[in-house]
Amino acid sequence: MDIKAIIAPAIQDREALEEFADALQDKAVEIERYVAQLKITPGNRDIIDDLFRAVHNIKGDAALTKVELGVTITHGVESLLSRFREGHIQFSDRLAETILLTLDRLELAIEGLLKHKPLDSLRLVPLVQGLEKTAQALPDQIDDLCAELIEIVTGFPPVVTAPSTVMQDKPAITPIADHVIAADLQFFRSLAMQLENRSPFFKGRTTRILRLALEANKAAEHVVDPVQLEAAIYMHDVGMMFLPESVWLKVGQMSAEEKLTLRTHPNYAATLLQRMPGWEGAAEIVAQHHEMPDGSGYPNNLKDEQICAGAKVIAIVDAFEAVMLKHSHHGKNRSVLRAIAEINACDNQFAPEWTLPFNTVIRRTIETTS
Repeated sequence: MDIKAIIAPAIQDREALEEFADALQDKAVEIERYVAQLKITPGNRDIIDDLFRAVHNIKGDAALTKVELGVTITHGVESLLSRFREGHIQFSDRLAETILLTLDRLELAIEGLLKHKPLDSLRLVPLVQGLEKTAQALPDQIDDLCAELIEIVTGFPPVVTAPSTVMQDKPAITPIADHVIAADLQFFRSLAMQLENRSPFFKGRTTRILRLALEANKAAEHVVDPVQLEAAIYMHDVGMMFLPESVWLKVGQMSAEEKLTLRTHPNYAATLLQRMPGWEGAAEIVAQHHEMPDGSGYPNNLKDEQICAGAKVIAIVDAFEAVMLKHSHHGKNRSVLRAIAEINACDNQFAPEWTLPFNTVIRRTIETTS
């Protein structure tokens, strides 16, 4: 293992790194597809060869563009696939998850290099060490070592589940006695449903986010008023509908001008809530749900202690949903396990006091579907 390439990766040629990143994005979609196909027909020689070739090409591209980090990360997966290709080991869900987790980590690492972000939270050293150990293990040890590797890198046990089945449970909505408040919540929810209807990717989004937010709040012993939180969940993105659809429904890269336009959306719904008696707490949550603890969020660049608790929990739940959505745009089936691992790698984006409650909810979700 080239430890230096992981601990202190160097950018020898930024243009070449960008070229590698573009090629990686294309090949990542192919690999995800091949892995999904092998789960159905694990003995298909053509797919096995295609998968090995795709990973080998990523390693070759990394060497060609002098991205040593890419060579180091993909080497262990290539070795595993070589043994699988030769019939020495069997394909399994844990092996599949290990391959995809490694691919995710490589994509995040390259993105981090391009944006000059630290890579410590990605746990690349134990990932590469685990891959090397697994690639050299006896066939009957492979599955257990894959499970160990996945848990070391992500902090979660390796239960492979499809997000569409995991996240569809009905949320435990807080009972509301006051008929006025109940009517308002029904109105807020109807607006959220209007937002969902604008894109097939949003189907079920409100229910998933509401469930996760309420359960994370419960795990944190109801730091946030559940009724205000529910209203904020319904309303936090309603302001999107006041923007051009070409902006907020855009799949590709946004221009600087489009990003500025998008950043105005929290104010629309927050202003509406401020004008409705009794919903001041929800208004504050909505206005701040894109703020970040380090002050790099929007619209007001608030810092940790200035951001209300409700906004912090929505931030992490919303980001989790966005990760799932991002990869569905690319045709990739993102497991809950890898999505939460990606969220946990963003150590400066979310309030640390909400990471444990949210992880507790996700862990419980994984365990109940295993």
